[in-house]
Amino acid sequence: MAATLWSQAMKRCSAHSCAAVAVRRTLTSGAATPSVFTRFLLKLGHQFYDVEYVLNWNNWLRSQAVKRKNSLFGYTQKNFGNNVAAAYYILTIRGSLRFAGQSEWFRPSSRGRFSYDFMSTPDAQIEEVDLSGTLINNNGLENLVEQDKLQTLSLRGCPEVDDWFLARLHVFAESLVELDLSRCPRITVGGLAALQNLRKLERLDISELPLLQNPGLVRILLEEMLPHCQVTGAEYKQGLIQPEHH
Repeated sequence: MAATLWSQAMKRCSAHSCAAVAVRRTLTSGAATPSVFTRFLLKLGHQFYDVEYVLNWNNWLRSQAVKRKNSLFGYTQKNFGNNVAAAYYILTIRGSLRFAGQSEWFRPSSRGRFSYDFMSTPDAQIEEVDLSGTLINNNGLENLVEQDKLQTLSLRGCPEVDDWFLARLHVFAESLVELDLSRCPRITVGGLAALQNLRKLERLDISELPLLQNPGLVRILLEEMLPHCQVTGAEYKQGLIQPEHH
């Protein structure tokens, strides 16, 4: 990707240089000076390509950041165990957590710094996790799959959480009680259907999911699929076809 962007940049620089040479030749040959409108279009075109390049570069940098943040912490797992590795991953991406049997939450500071006291209890498993607004994705979830005591998981406003991610949550089928999926922009009804495996689920928040066209109907289907679960964030009348009044 970096090579492609560099190639594009070189081509654009070359094109701009050629254009500059052509303008100089036109002026020295005595030809008419380009009109104001022509110069405006030329400038606008250059700005468009510059903005396009910057946007492509920013998108590439963001994708690399997401990939890096969601790497498997295999070294930490091998040397410190799955629980420590999972806690370290959560705090690294600016999430927070609470271990089973403890009241204290481990949270990073506004600068992303955190205490390493969680390493003193390597046998304690994680019971609650808040990943709201983080960049966790399907790959990063691999760092948490051994936490079979996980009861509460908040993914509120996570931009990388998608249907594939939800399908992977079946690993918490025997423990997960509460799940917050509100404001996740990539979740569809297909992903929500995969939650049928979460047999212990008691609370589910599906507020403000932009890809759900019929939230009311989805709520009804979820309640049929998970009869012991309280589904919030969607009213029954949302998205349902209203009868016409004559």
